[in-house]
Amino acid sequence: MRRLLAAAAITLSCALASAVHAQNGPSPKPGVGAIPYSGQGGFGVTFRTWAPNAQSVRVAGTFNGWNANSHPLFAEGNGWWSVDVGSIFPGTQYKFVVQKSGGSLLWKNDPRARRLTNSVGNSIVYNPNAYTWTTTNYATPAWNELVLYELHVGTFNVAAGDSPPSTFDECRAKFDDLKELGVNAIALMPVCEFPGDISWGYNPAHQFAVESSYGGPDELKQFVDDAHAHGFAVLHDVVHAHWGPNDMDVWQFDGWSQNSLGGIFFYNDYRAVTPWGDTRPDFGRGEVRQFIRDQVLMWLEEFRMDGHRWDATKFIRKVDYGGPDIPDGWSLLQWINNEVDAAQPWKIQIAEDFDDNEWISKPTGIGGAGFDSQWDGGFVHPVREAVIVGDDASRSMWAVRDAILNAYNGDAFERVIYTESHDEVANGKSRVPEEIWPGNAGSWFSKKRSTLGAFVVFTSPGIPMMFMGQEFLENGWFDANDPLDWSKRTTYAGIRSMYKDMIAMRRNLDGVTAGLLGQSTNVFHVNDSWKVLAWHRWQNGGETDDVVCVANFANAGRTNYRIGVPRSGLWRCRFNSDWAGYDASFGTWPAFDATAENVAWDGMPYSIVISIGPYTGLVYSQGEAPPPCVAADLNCDGSVNGADLGLLLGAWGTAGPGDITGDGIVNGADLAVVLGAWN
Repeated sequence: MRRLLAAAAITLSCALASAVHAQNGPSPKPGVGAIPYSGQGGFGVTFRTWAPNAQSVRVAGTFNGWNANSHPLFAEGNGWWSVDVGSIFPGTQYKFVVQKSGGSLLWKNDPRARRLTNSVGNSIVYNPNAYTWTTTNYATPAWNELVLYELHVGTFNVAAGDSPPSTFDECRAKFDDLKELGVNAIALMPVCEFPGDISWGYNPAHQFAVESSYGGPDELKQFVDDAHAHGFAVLHDVVHAHWGPNDMDVWQFDGWSQNSLGGIFFYNDYRAVTPWGDTRPDFGRGEVRQFIRDQVLMWLEEFRMDGHRWDATKFIRKVDYGGPDIPDGWSLLQWINNEVDAAQPWKIQIAEDFDDNEWISKPTGIGGAGFDSQWDGGFVHPVREAVIVGDDASRSMWAVRDAILNAYNGDAFERVIYTESHDEVANGKSRVPEEIWPGNAGSWFSKKRSTLGAFVVFTSPGIPMMFMGQEFLENGWFDANDPLDWSKRTTYAGIRSMYKDMIAMRRNLDGVTAGLLGQSTNVFHVNDSWKVLAWHRWQNGGETDDVVCVANFANAGRTNYRIGVPRSGLWRCRFNSDWAGYDASFGTWPAFDATAENVAWDGMPYSIVISIGPYTGLVYSQGEAPPPCVAADLNCDGSVNGADLGLLLGAWGTAGPGDITGDGIVNGADLAVVLGAWN
């Protein structure tokens, strides 16, 4: 039977190959790579590639029995080659056969291949328009409301007893858990096709293809689609300071190179050298600039992602740590950021630069690179040091004060702040609880001080980020071969509850901590002797807006401790990280509501007397949370009226907020609820 099936398959393949025909000349159709087409003239695929030093280019694949001669591409000028080949379906495997100067043949994957069998396999024709999106009304949160969750697909949700990598589908299975935690943005580590099945992703081999072991492009689209349905933005790492260095068919793509370097896609002089290999793209060459620009916009447009983190921008704009500069790299960043701002300005572009350089996030119109925000080394390093060092006397409250106040261009949200990221929990470093007590990350000290660091993250000005598993005290260091241990989700359920509460405060979900969304911060109390800090956050000021945060970095509780406050009246303690509900070993050190006294203190007009536990964070604010609105009161104005009816009708037929009954769509059932509750 197997032999009969194999014979039938060979017969079908031969029949298809005989039916495939190519246009006798370059394609008039647009696009680069392998672009499916259909219309009155039939269907097929346009193949186009750039190989300026090739003597000829052909395309071979399953459609022609991998014949290296039967389907030539035709020269278009300026190094471009193309042809239309009819009767080819998406899913067809192919490669370009490049004849280099001297006559030898190079079998090359398409630099713009949208799918590959694997990093050293074959390119696959892919229809980018085939996926049907189901979430159509998603809106990216305002940047001051973002809470990022950095996620590595390959290790995030590996089944017990299995081995990495996990897949996009397996990661989606945890979306309800992340939704309940409260984060609203998933920051994906790179998902471009990389060598093998196990990697951090920062060694991209094929820039336009989605890693095959994770599931491929349609599975990534479903991940984004489902993420949006759960209320998550999706950000993605792009890596263009270097590529590879392994499994790259773009390396010496058409056979030409200088100094035994990368050829047409790369610098072929001293500018090629990076800390990760001699593979820096040629940012001055128009075709390479377009290649990078198109790849970046592909994630935002076709995959509907909500922003990017740009890896190692310092090495796009400089040859090495101290220079010399690469002006073409700077102008590339400006160009692409301008393109994003012109088309989708609500989508955030974040730089990882670590040069404390305000020009990274200044507007391009005055010479800046145009990023919206950047990872802040001025925050993570002093805060990690303050919670990791074992001796209380060695903790500098002045350094933590400076970390809290660090800003770029006077904008609180031009920085991303965190204590854990993929870099900070690997490369010779570990998770914060592990750094605090190696081999005993579940210790009281590890719990208390790691969560104190997180408290500073969630109450400081900036866009807060956490690394996957941080919420349940994951230990050790990050390794692409080491799955996230979801059993700790149960073991440290209380610690996770603390993270949930901190995220809710940061997002003002209870309506009493609006100041944490604001631009303004005043660190008004620095006691380096007793290791206590206090800071005031506000947006517009007033009840439910002014927020006072207090952090004790010492292994000693403080009673009858006076701090200043900006307003008179009752200050309610909204959060106490020492609560035993978070962990049975915590002391629930008394932290009560306090009435402001008419005693000026810390430069404030009033003051309160508080009590704070060891290694503890407290949050105070005033006022009461607004009462929850009834489901039919869609705009929460206190009554069900025509305004709510207008909102419901505007969302008719969608899965939006007007879906009061929860049946998946706004329809007559929801209208009946609104009409029944009218006024």
